[in-house]
Amino acid sequence: MKPNQTLKIILLIFISFATYYLLFSNFKSLKIEIDRITQQGLISYILSYLIVGIPIFLGTFLIDKRTSIIKSFGLSANILTAVWTSILFTLPMFLGGLSFFKFSQQIDIENLIAGTIVAGFMEELYFRGFLFGQLFRKTNFGFIPAIFFGALIFASGHLYQSQNISELFGIFAITFFGAVFFAWLYVEWNYNLWVPIFTHTLMNLSWHLFEVDNSALGDVKANLFRGLTILTAILFTIVYKKNRKKKLTVNRQTILKKKNGI
Repeated sequence: MKPNQTLKIILLIFISFATYYLLFSNFKSLKIEIDRITQQGLISYILSYLIVGIPIFLGTFLIDKRTSIIKSFGLSANILTAVWTSILFTLPMFLGGLSFFKFSQQIDIENLIAGTIVAGFMEELYFRGFLFGQLFRKTNFGFIPAIFFGALIFASGHLYQSQNISELFGIFAITFFGAVFFAWLYVEWNYNLWVPIFTHTLMNLSWHLFEVDNSALGDVKANLFRGLTILTAILFTIVYKKNRKKKLTVNRQTILKKKNGI
């Protein structure tokens, strides 16, 4: 890839994402206005996410006009593969929830759908499918440079959940490495964005169904089962690819800078 073309792609990615992020800062006010029209909070929530994401859809189209936007994100990949893998990965969190936590007594269906399905889908679409995915797939950026800024922004976006300094650092660390984890799944499952989408959604669902914590931090037991979910996903992915004689995509040749043709 020519240097000028690479620079053009990088600029398109950052301009598109910066515009999206600027629009997202007005998400609440936009949703209120749409609420007045739809009178349906969940529909307004989804529409607001789609509207603020217009710069990302446009940027994806401009980066590669020959490939459909759906394929560029990784949404044309096998959904069934994502379903069974994500269920397997998140079993520790659900089994842990059933064994050690009570069911939440304050479940609102609309909020549950918004906080699990919608949030899981949109966050993976914009952060992993676009910001990380386009950098890693369309440029010579290695895995770490491609994920770093996206993970930083993603983690910063969850800091509102903190009540004190220790929670702030804890939430930042968990969400930062969570972003790295979802990006790794995306890459290793052949850019099937449905894998991190469903894994993210089910992890969020477990957090909402059981009385674990009001923030992304959680206590020791909750994080133990979350850690087991992540470990299960990583080990299964490695073994799965090894048994099929497939190399890991994230390796020494791609961790910092990809060579031409990789």
